[in-house]
Amino acid sequence: MTRFWDVLTAASVVGSGLLAGVFFAFSAFVMSGLRRLPDQAGAAAMRSFNVTAQRPPLMIALFGVTALCVVVIVRAVAAWPGPGAGWLLAGAILTVVGAFGVTAVVNVPLNNRLDADTIPWSQYLAGWDPANHARTILCLAGCALLLVGVLRQQ
Repeated sequence: MTRFWDVLTAASVVGSGLLAGVFFAFSAFVMSGLRRLPDQAGAAAMRSFNVTAQRPPLMIALFGVTALCVVVIVRAVAAWPGPGAGWLLAGAILTVVGAFGVTAVVNVPLNNRLDADTIPWSQYLAGWDPANHARTILCLAGCALLLVGVLRQQ
């Protein structure tokens, strides 16, 4: 059974890093590129991204990593105070909050407002960009803490 948990935890580490990378790409250069466009063109491009983001593989990654991390949370609590449990718990929580929480509470509602044309592009960017930076940092930190948890279990 321990091999199963090792594989599941490793998948959580990789998945958290993957999501951090996707969010980082948007923070590092995608949004900068969109800002260089006229407002209407930037908003139209973002709407197009939002349509394609709602399909696999991003949805599989987002929901799959969230589900894996929820399982890691349960396992870490059950294994408490075993070696690495606190690190795994913290890393999985950060990843869930960053990947799913911030996305659901901030980014998706802003995307919906952009799609409905009820928010100016500049106001959209003012809310979306910091939330995306937070997703990046939380998932990257989650990945690092999950990795420490794995190493502490050895």
